[in-house]
Amino acid sequence: MPLPWLRIIDGLLGATDVVRWARGQSSLEPRGAAASRLETRLAGVVVSALKEAFDRDHQRLELEQQRIEEERVRAERLLRLEWLRQAGEREIARLRVLTAVALASWLGTLFLVSRLTASGTFGRVMLGLTWLFLLSALATAFSAQSRVAEELGRMDDRVTPAEVTRSAAGSASQWLIVAGLATVAISLLFT
Repeated sequence: MPLPWLRIIDGLLGATDVVRWARGQSSLEPRGAAASRLETRLAGVVVSALKEAFDRDHQRLELEQQRIEEERVRAERLLRLEWLRQAGEREIARLRVLTAVALASWLGTLFLVSRLTASGTFGRVMLGLTWLFLLSALATAFSAQSRVAEELGRMDDRVTPAEVTRSAAGSASQWLIVAGLATVAISLLFT
């Protein structure tokens, strides 16, 4: 006799319904309510997971923006320091030219010593003034170079290029050279 498989399977399914009913799951609430409660719980889990992911992304974006801002500030500071360095190097080059001009002018007056001293006291006084002006120009140019080098050694990005390059000694050296050359020219005219 063949086994009635369909009746056995149907009986097992009926037994599971009885077990559910005995536990109180099936008899207390309809199937749609349990499904909607499960969907509500799953929707809450999905929403909280999405909120957590958005919060993480927001924090990551804030950190990236903060890092970009720090890099921008750092790049601006480096640019200001580079401008200061270049301004200082230009000023040192200008002061070296003034030093060379003062030295060459002083050495040039050495060739005129015999002519200027032969004219008497006036020539000697003018030669002395010329040497005083030119050697003072040489000293002030050296002094200004050392001051600019010290400022470059400090390299503070809050100072302006004018504060690094401007010095009384640097300005005085060029006028001392002019005064020395004018003095030697006057002495040559009147001897």
